Amino acid sequence: MRVLITTDWYEPVINGVVTSVMNLSRQLRERGHEVKILTLSRTFHSYIEGDVVYAGSIGLGCIYPQARLKIPKAAGDYMEMLLEWKPDIVHSQCEFSTFFLAKRIASELHVPIVHTYHTVYEDYTHYFSPQKVWGRNIVQLMTKKLANAVETLIAPSDKIRKILEGYQVSCPVEVIPSGIHLEKYQLCKKEDWRKKIRMQLGISQDALVLVYVGRMAKEKNIEELLEYQQDAGKSGVILVLVGDGPYLSELKKKVEELKLAKNVIFTGMIIPEEVGRYYQAGDLFVSASTSETQGMTYAEALAGGIPLLCRRDGCLEQVVTDGENGWQYDKKEDYLMRIQEWKGMGENARGRMQNKAAISAEKFSSGNFAERVEKIYEQQIRKYRYENAA
Repeated sequence: MRVLITTDWYEPVINGVVTSVMNLSRQLRERGHEVKILTLSRTFHSYIEGDVVYAGSIGLGCIYPQARLKIPKAAGDYMEMLLEWKPDIVHSQCEFSTFFLAKRIASELHVPIVHTYHTVYEDYTHYFSPQKVWGRNIVQLMTKKLANAVETLIAPSDKIRKILEGYQVSCPVEVIPSGIHLEKYQLCKKEDWRKKIRMQLGISQDALVLVYVGRMAKEKNIEELLEYQQDAGKSGVILVLVGDGPYLSELKKKVEELKLAKNVIFTGMIIPEEVGRYYQAGDLFVSASTSETQGMTYAEALAGGIPLLCRRDGCLEQVVTDGENGWQYDKKEDYLMRIQEWKGMGENARGRMQNKAAISAEKFSSGNFAERVEKIYEQQIRKYRYENAA
């Protein structure tokens, strides 16, 4: 099977979409399929590297950090090359620039498009709309139009399926959690990066450490973690925030205002190959975000044997089993209570929870992910050819 994946986001950008695309393409190739990726260049120029075509684009950071828009007639010669390659199916991952290229290729070749809906745009309306209700109406209209142009929508979680069905989309919706490379995070635990990273960050080995990994963005609600840290930090708890993003300077100001400099550590940007090591610095992985479609960092933490302590959200329904691999919280009192509960656990009880965390991550393996996506491809190709032959 020849599969063309289109995405506005790709290396060197680091986010969940990029991780999902890279894991899927790697697994599909291992399963014997040919895969090419069409994405946006970080410059005006179009070019090709291996199986990746980069279409020239301009920056739209004024709307959303690191966002880009393809320039007219971008990647013209390379588009012809992709048409001559004749993919059997197109899998789009983003709703904007490269989606229009995906539609053009699928239309000219008469092949189906499936689309993964990665982002809850309702939670990002502050970037483009002064009013949330108005922004939601735009998102719903955009999503319904998107659904009319594809054969199937893939939702990374049941939370997204419910949102899409609430928009009354016209095409089928399949729930397939994005896969991760489990071994990458499991190996970090075996190699004892807990000790190494704590030494590097100047944290004592017996301190209770909460770790957050992800983009420092407003919609991630990291300020809540800082506010809760005012109480948690009084007992020596350390909060480590791993990553970079557009809201980093605001968060650092917040730390100064709350006088938390002694028990909050910012690592800044960490290269992807080393991110797995930083989960190991924590006893618990924390997140206050309700804007996740799936939250791949949750799965990554679990794979490394790190239990979760996260704000209750629909994307966690099939991820967290309270008291087994972590907890969900609804308010500050719950959050602080779970920290105290962890503190009071013996070594064996903590070990059991860590083991259950690692076991619960198995459902997110990149192999399972690719197998389920592959079946969607096969079904849609058969269905499309049958309907268009009639």
